[in-house]
Amino acid sequence: MNFLFWLAFLPIFFQQQPSVSVDVCVYGGTSAGVMAAYTAKKAGKSVLLIEPGKHLGGLTTGGLGYTDIGNKYAVTGLARDYYRRIGQHYGKFEQWIFEPHVAENLFGEYIKRGQVTVLYNHQLVSVDKVKTTIQAITLEQSGQPSAATNRVIRAKQFIDCTYEGDLMAKAGVSFIVGREANSVYGETIDGVQLMNGHQLPDGIDPYKTPGNPASGLLWGISDARLAPNGTGDSLPQTYNYRICLTDDPANRIPITRPAGYDSTHYELLLRLMAAQPNQRKLGNYFIWSRMPNRKTDINNRGGFSTDMIGANYRYPEAGYAERAAIVANHEQYTKGLLYFFGHDSRVPAELRQEMLVWGYPNDEYTDTGNWSPQLYIREARRMIGDYVMTQDNCVGKTVVNDAIGMAAYTMDSHNCQRLVIEKNGVKMVKNEGNVEVGGFPPYPIAYRSLTPKPTECTNLLVPVCLSASHIAYGSIRMEPVFMVLGQSAATAAVMAIDAGVPVQRIDVVKLQNQLKTNPLADGSTPEILVDDASEGSIDRVGSWSQVTKNKGSYGPSWLADSSRGQPLKTVRFRPRVVKAGRYGVYAYFPKLANGSSRTTLLVSNGKETREVVVNEADIRVEGQTSGEWVSVGNVALPAGQKGYVAVSNKNADGIVVADAVLFVPMP
Repeated sequence: MNFLFWLAFLPIFFQQQPSVSVDVCVYGGTSAGVMAAYTAKKAGKSVLLIEPGKHLGGLTTGGLGYTDIGNKYAVTGLARDYYRRIGQHYGKFEQWIFEPHVAENLFGEYIKRGQVTVLYNHQLVSVDKVKTTIQAITLEQSGQPSAATNRVIRAKQFIDCTYEGDLMAKAGVSFIVGREANSVYGETIDGVQLMNGHQLPDGIDPYKTPGNPASGLLWGISDARLAPNGTGDSLPQTYNYRICLTDDPANRIPITRPAGYDSTHYELLLRLMAAQPNQRKLGNYFIWSRMPNRKTDINNRGGFSTDMIGANYRYPEAGYAERAAIVANHEQYTKGLLYFFGHDSRVPAELRQEMLVWGYPNDEYTDTGNWSPQLYIREARRMIGDYVMTQDNCVGKTVVNDAIGMAAYTMDSHNCQRLVIEKNGVKMVKNEGNVEVGGFPPYPIAYRSLTPKPTECTNLLVPVCLSASHIAYGSIRMEPVFMVLGQSAATAAVMAIDAGVPVQRIDVVKLQNQLKTNPLADGSTPEILVDDASEGSIDRVGSWSQVTKNKGSYGPSWLADSSRGQPLKTVRFRPRVVKAGRYGVYAYFPKLANGSSRTTLLVSNGKETREVVVNEADIRVEGQTSGEWVSVGNVALPAGQKGYVAVSNKNADGIVVADAVLFVPMP
């Protein structure tokens, strides 16, 4: 039965068979869910992917085209393959910025290639569990609950890939919503944090009538009292939409006044504008990232922007109807904000004129009114599992030995509340909860953070709402990392089925090896990465400095030389080739202000050597990364370590960096 026939047959199949049994059930069609389902299916298991909505990919397809990376070294396996395929679409080796429909079409290709069965528009009703084993889950049609149309899904293993952790919660697994006190895990930046990021300047009056508390607070300001720094609470970080607009007149739909529009929701924004009269650019109020084909990924910036602070508190544990209302509230707020900027006469003319150039793209979200169907659920429930990732893991103070993926992003929390504080006797409005602390290299994520406590559930894996403190989750919660963890979870689920053991008792070393040797889950020859820190694969000639505290490296470090070729120095990257063949060769280059305008490389198969010069002008860095892979041709490599690529300081006129070389098998 071919895939297209199966898709057409699927609704009839479920009508006739309300109870279905599979090996692996994946609940949630986020980016992690697609990769988990694809991985399990490629491993030969029967799989059902359940998506409560009608779109796959979660936020990756819902507007977040300006990918949060941290360090590309942390993005492995199918996640790396995904961004390579995005690159192919745009005529590049890999790409991290993209249009929503391109992202969604690519997830569809994974579903088609893997022949994965997807059940759309069904949401979880209940979980049938015997002792610690989930036997089955019951689903209802999203938005149309009726016991007559409920479906029962039985599986050997379940994977919760939702942003909300609904399956995990209904299975009776421990979780937390909000922020732990610093004292819980010995952290310093969890809990309440009144910092300066995305903050309002001092002195902005919070009252409807300035100076008159009796007039009431402006919309969006809480009457809660500010707790001491580090205090725990139940507040998740705020949500928003990642907004896709276009300035292409041929593809632009005007931004019109949304239903229910209320300009009083933006009174605080007017006071912010008055407090900073010289900031007359949209870029001062939004992170306005350009995507291909004249589109955007717009994110929150500053004290008042797309983050709807304080409107999401009930969302993590709310029922489906209440969640839908919260989502609609965010949509109305965000559309109103865009309309306000372009049409309210109190907004400075420069800002209005700039906003009126933009509109909704006619070719995006064509079945949802050209508006993203995915609210950015930055954080909802978080499992309290077999191991809790914390701040110490992020900064490298604690390193786990059961790593099944890496994270590399700044410990990042958006604001949690907007309230009134008193400073020097003056009442003013402030945002609270924003944290942005980074400067650390990629770090490993524990397999145990994906597994519940064995006393609670033994056939469930949770790669999205994983076990992490609020602030550690703020670093881990990036879409590429979710893809990595989805693949890891599915591989573990397959191993648990084959070994007949609980997910907590699989052979983690075997899991780690499988992820390394079969990164694309299809048995293909893996690419070979040689990093400057790869033991037994690096030969240095001359003295090179190892730089570890930087943002541009691939992995934790790079090697650097500033001698401008006097004397001649090289770093030789020698891949361990298991399967002889022709490999495409790519060298990684960070973008340096004082880097050499040219770098000379030697590419050798062990017998013949050719020289390649990479000019600084050829290194095009886009998106949230400060480095890029550059092709230096291809080479036929024999088995063993006879071939190499050498980075040289020959003819250098600035700093030369030897960071990483990639060898990609060619068809």
